[in-house]
Amino acid sequence: MQVRVILFGQLTEILGQELVLDHLEDTDGLKAELISRYPALGAMTFVMALDNRTVTGNTRLSNNSTVALLPPFSGG
Repeated sequence: MQVRVILFGQLTEILGQELVLDHLEDTDGLKAELISRYPALGAMTFVMALDNRTVTGNTRLSNNSTVALLPPFSGG
């Protein structure tokens, strides 16, 4: 199962523009894998969106899912 991870804002400085990861079942596993590969991510605050929907809590991933990591936004 492949999952595409897209990044925004300051997260691109740590992880790059986009990742494709295999063999992940849920968003908790995805987050653990990303922090394992990129330890600086563990200190950052972000929200996950799965296939254009913000998720809270652990959510099951499907093949070819797209997960966006969204840093805090401020605006005016």
